[in-house]
Amino acid sequence: MSQRVLVLPGDHIGPEVVEQARRVLEKVAQDFRLALELDEGLIGGAALEASGVPLPDQTLEQARQADAILLGAVGGPEWDGVERELRPERGLLKIRSELALFGNLRPAILYPQLADASSLRAEVVAGLDILIVRELTGGIYFGEPRGIRTLENGEREGYNTYVYSESEIERIGRLAFESARKRNGRLCSVDKSNVLEVTVLWREVMERLAADYPDVELSHMYVDNAAMQLVRAPKQFDVVVTGNMFGDILSDAAAMLTGSIGMLPSASLDVNSRGMYEPCHGSAPDISGQDVANPLATILSVAMMLRYSLAAPAAADAIELAVSRVLDRGLRTPDICTDKDEKVGTRAMGDAVMEALATRELEESA
Repeated sequence: MSQRVLVLPGDHIGPEVVEQARRVLEKVAQDFRLALELDEGLIGGAALEASGVPLPDQTLEQARQADAILLGAVGGPEWDGVERELRPERGLLKIRSELALFGNLRPAILYPQLADASSLRAEVVAGLDILIVRELTGGIYFGEPRGIRTLENGEREGYNTYVYSESEIERIGRLAFESARKRNGRLCSVDKSNVLEVTVLWREVMERLAADYPDVELSHMYVDNAAMQLVRAPKQFDVVVTGNMFGDILSDAAAMLTGSIGMLPSASLDVNSRGMYEPCHGSAPDISGQDVANPLATILSVAMMLRYSLAAPAAADAIELAVSRVLDRGLRTPDICTDKDEKVGTRAMGDAVMEALATRELEESA
């Protein structure tokens, strides 16, 4: 029985990087005899231009029928002036909510070949391997009431509601504990329980869950300290679990430790491990159409898709090995390039990964 993959290229560099990732997916599907059916849909600004909304009903239905989704990126300055509910990013939030993609996995791994590309000293980041588990469908991004109101004195006031239920916290907590159990057995829960009641509850639930995972060491850290520690001594972390807003910020900070956000994939999962896979970077309108965007994060997102949603770990391993071999050759897109490297464009980097996959295939058949 075939599995269905929905491809959502999105905006600006989204289609450029997704094109390369799709080539890689089709290659490993052929090599590993995976029965995949690929479909394509619109989201974000591209959907807004075509249908008047950032997430058309047709795309949502396609997503509901898919076993996995590959997303490029959404947004751009040309849509800054549209009504808030029609902004491209609202389509992304809606699809996450409608599909109940509550758990966002963001690995921050420093490939040894890129140690010099990090903004920190090589000895601080060498061997870095962190997994940030971010709650994705709750918290202040979705809490109600929210809005902008005018007070009696005529002054305008913006307000949002930061709210989590016990079940939401337990759900993301179990995903994090299970992830830590498969790695090095250490979980750091990040909150702000000294000032925010919602994270007092967060910490209580995490402590309660810890009793079910005696093989995982649970620690706690306030978010401001966590941000500092990520820069000071990032290798102290194994798995980090936190809420939507804190995770949004910390995962981008962790991304830069690895040299470029263009290297980092992500997975957003539901309770059945059906997921949406996307690079951590945005649509980068300043470089779109220039053949300079780094496609490796999107290609590595395909590897995560194969591992978590499509039950094809060998194909995932092949992609990750191919990426490592390309980096061994010294090939770099501009975001990770130093003076000693060979600078290549988006398409050329995709070609190199395809070549590495073909080389692996020849080695195994020899």
